[in-house]
Amino acid sequence: MSKRNKSPLLAGVLMAALAGPAAATGLSIEVEGEGANGTITIDLFEDVAPGHAAQIAALAEEGAYDNVAFHRVIDGFMAQTGDVKFGKLGGDMRMAGRGGSDRPDLKAEFSDIAFDRGVVGMARSQDPNSANSQFFIMFAPGHFLNGQYTVVGKVTGGMDVVDQIKRGEGRNGEVMGRPDVMKKVIVTE
Repeated sequence: MSKRNKSPLLAGVLMAALAGPAAATGLSIEVEGEGANGTITIDLFEDVAPGHAAQIAALAEEGAYDNVAFHRVIDGFMAQTGDVKFGKLGGDMRMAGRGGSDRPDLKAEFSDIAFDRGVVGMARSQDPNSANSQFFIMFAPGHFLNGQYTVVGKVTGGMDVVDQIKRGEGRNGEVMGRPDVMKKVIVTE
């Protein structure tokens, strides 16, 4: 094949790559509060849970996660955040954990990835297809969640910050007083 025939093909491939949406592969979360202060980086698993990763990235791009509290934090288990409707600092935190976003709920994208320390999963109601904006980060393995909740990513930096997130009280892990917040969430590539 001559160079002349390769050029249009190469140009077409490059144009298609450039025309497609930029893949958001992660998050940088600035955490601020009484317990944790620092940055958490997360790799979003677009190949495992493409719908969930895209929704989280879109909400982050819109600034929807900025100033959202870690409203449910259970020592030895996980820290939950992401309620963009009721979980904003300064709002009625008694409602935190009951909301989502204006976007549609997501169909479950279960995988064989285990819920180990640092894994990020999507929170949902009893309906497996009800995840929306809330997610949780595992403090320790929770293999009883395997195949029951969508794994959307994994912490790649700042697990020491995750470990310092202010803990909740009681069985449900509700955080009393001022919770730690995701001050700013940025999409990274």
